Amino acid sequence: MTTFVLVHGAMHGGWVWNLVRDQLQSAGHQVFTPTLTGQGERLHSLTRSIGVATHVKDIAALLWFENLRDVILVLHSYAGVLAGPIAEASADRLSCIVLAGGFHVQSGQCLLDVEPADTAYYYRELVAQRGQGWFVPPSPDLLVRWAITDRTLQAYVGARLTPFPFKCQTDPVSYDVSRLRSVRRVYIEHTEPRLPALRQSLVTALAEGFEHLRIATGHDMMLTDATTVAALLAGLANH
Repeated sequence: MTTFVLVHGAMHGGWVWNLVRDQLQSAGHQVFTPTLTGQGERLHSLTRSIGVATHVKDIAALLWFENLRDVILVLHSYAGVLAGPIAEASADRLSCIVLAGGFHVQSGQCLLDVEPADTAYYYRELVAQRGQGWFVPPSPDLLVRWAITDRTLQAYVGARLTPFPFKCQTDPVSYDVSRLRSVRRVYIEHTEPRLPALRQSLVTALAEGFEHLRIATGHDMMLTDATTVAALLAGLANH
């Protein structure tokens, strides 16, 4: 049995991993799908003060309170930003960090630093015009960016997206690189289609020694191809 902690990206919640969780549990693994502060069913706790440090504490606290060891930590999209700080805080509890279409930031960088200029501009404008200057509001445009094309899935996901604190996109991270590199690291690249905003993250991760896996689906891979995602993760548990 392997313990997995599956962490969602911006505007999502633990619910996004349900299909993958069920398959991993059916295979005998232990699976946690925490929801980050201010997201999903924890929307009631959303404030402008929530930042990257808040979400690092969320995951570090889960690892400690549940006394988890030899964990495969899977970070989707925005959650990739948490990798370095969580490794610094909890590397002794981790066997592997997986960026599943995740953003990879080096110490001193923030999320917007590793996104293309036009993407960063899009989010800044969205926050200024519709997010009261401090949160990213859910938008149907985002479903298109994430390659969610099935109308039934669009309705399901769209209804569950929650505002996301913009501070999480602008907070720079700081971490001891050696702690991150002490853990096995894997990058899962989604290829149909690729998300241009992830290009720099992928290149940097591979240059730093991340193993490279691919999945032929879009950005919300755990929803559009849960079976393959579960199989890739189970494969990591066996090697």
